[in-house]
Amino acid sequence: MKALLVIDIQNDFLPGGRLAVADGDAIIPLVNALQPQFDLVVATQDWHPAGHQSFAASHAGKQPFDTTELRGLPQVLWPDHCTQGTPGAELAPGLDQRAIEAIFRKGTDPEIDSYSGFYDNGHQKSTGLTDYLRGKQITEVYVAGLAADYCVFYTAQDALREGFATFIIEDATRAISAEGFTAAKAAVRTQGGHLVQSHDLLPAR
Repeated sequence: MKALLVIDIQNDFLPGGRLAVADGDAIIPLVNALQPQFDLVVATQDWHPAGHQSFAASHAGKQPFDTTELRGLPQVLWPDHCTQGTPGAELAPGLDQRAIEAIFRKGTDPEIDSYSGFYDNGHQKSTGLTDYLRGKQITEVYVAGLAADYCVFYTAQDALREGFATFIIEDATRAISAEGFTAAKAAVRTQGGHLVQSHDLLPAR
């Protein structure tokens, strides 16, 4: 059984958003086309409380993209984004949500960031995604969404750790940094994951 994980396709990560990923909106039609090819479709949603400690504005004298530590872990400081209840946190209006069976919210603890759809960055708290997938008899997960070098990558890493056959759909994601995505792809391959293209999954025309 195969699942599509739709990662953080939210307004703040699209062009014009608070933490825009270049060309991030271009993947939406592709993600919509891919959904019918899977036994299960779930989504994740960054869902930060106001004043989250990953926000640069929460640290005096810090600017977005500076680095610090949170709970002993290296932390990039971001612009305020995907704050609970704001339009920026909403899933993109162009994303077809009819087949999405569940949405897993992450980043809700104000003291630690959560890139992965499975765990916070310290692996202290689970979102429940692993148990949900296992309950649906999922053995393969395919990851698409934003951003390739952060939330997509960390979700893929955790999927591998949890024992799922794991695939990143390369053309159905976009990165903050091309160099970061190159490193992420190498790491995923080293850990036993795979990179695929959407045409590998869509019916031949």
